Amino acid sequence: MSASAVFILDVKGKPLISRNYKGDIPMGEIDYFMPLLVQHEEEGALAPLLSHGRVHFLWIKHSNLYLVATTLKNANASLVYSFLYKTVEVFSEYFKELEEESIRDNFVIIYELLDELMDFGFPQTTDSKILQEYITQQGNKLETGKSRVPPTVTNAVSWRSEGIKYKKNEVFIDVIESVNLLVNANGSVLLSEIVGTIKLKVFLSGMPELRLGLNDRVLFELTGRSKNKSVELEDVKFHQCVRLSRFDNDRTISFIPPDGDFELMSYRLSTQVKPLIWIESVIEKFSHSRVEIMVKAKGQFKKQSVANGVEISVPVPSDADSPRFKTSVGSAKYVPEKNVVVWSIKSFPGGKEYLMRAHFGLPSVEKEEVEGRPPIGVKFEIPYFTVSGIQVRYMKIIEKSGYQALPWVRYITQSGDYQLRTT
Repeated sequence: MSASAVFILDVKGKPLISRNYKGDIPMGEIDYFMPLLVQHEEEGALAPLLSHGRVHFLWIKHSNLYLVATTLKNANASLVYSFLYKTVEVFSEYFKELEEESIRDNFVIIYELLDELMDFGFPQTTDSKILQEYITQQGNKLETGKSRVPPTVTNAVSWRSEGIKYKKNEVFIDVIESVNLLVNANGSVLLSEIVGTIKLKVFLSGMPELRLGLNDRVLFELTGRSKNKSVELEDVKFHQCVRLSRFDNDRTISFIPPDGDFELMSYRLSTQVKPLIWIESVIEKFSHSRVEIMVKAKGQFKKQSVANGVEISVPVPSDADSPRFKTSVGSAKYVPEKNVVVWSIKSFPGGKEYLMRAHFGLPSVEKEEVEGRPPIGVKFEIPYFTVSGIQVRYMKIIEKSGYQALPWVRYITQSGDYQLRTT
């Protein structure tokens, strides 16, 4: 059982939209939500679930709006929150920006959407691409929908329409890995993980079945292959189109894909990662006058790879002024509102080492820093490379008409939360 009613409120707690799905919640109950929220906030005990009598309020905040679901039952809270976030996603697809003004301009279509998103407390059609087939919109007005129910609503495959045709059948596969890293001042790695996603852009006719093969360690063990070049995937999460029973049985990723862009799966690896871009810094303070910073950056990835759009953010004292820079490559600029120097390097080949020197005046050096110095942050993107070594071994495309389709694969490694502490 999910929510009995859903409300959208402005920042003052005034309801803009309300939809009572079961009729068992008195509409005046929502008036208690904002005072409860304020009270819990003042007490430092604010929680995503608030209760008043028998009524439970489950809420999220988006932009200048509160989305609140109410229930009298011991409902599945994770399902309710998933529904609220999905509602935000659908509204954003329709209105681009979900805020108070867009709610006021589009309340007719919002009621229409809320009727389709949930029925009698149970989530129904929550895919915006399918909803757009029969809830259409021009400007701020709702057009008359199609007289028939779209086949995708009643299909076993609710995420894909029938009769899709392309002159050229192609699939683009993006394997994107983000590296989260925290290194202490002694050079020891405190935190290291890889968060990966596999995204697809599908231009295929008909109702094709796709089978994706990865160098998955569990699969290699099942089939007796060598584990040398395999990857052990953790926390794997799939799009609803993937046949989970098939994956559980033989690790085959088999699915009928949605049309266009979608995220097929995500995964995590908590393996120890060698810092791809290593940073060393030396800071010298000269009494009553200036501070000099020397930063050395080294690419610790294979030489044939190149990191693009590298940005190294080096913290500086808040009272620094008169910046001067010298770099062996790229350019440096002072960002006073963030108290950092940003060293930008357009192209950083693996194995290379570069230097940046910064000179600042310090009018008030007598005031010693009480708090620790913030870490150095690094941003980068390395194409044609994955840290984990994950590989797409094959992509089989099976469709009853028997057409030939081209799969294209691209690998990208990028920085996530990538920080190096300094002394």
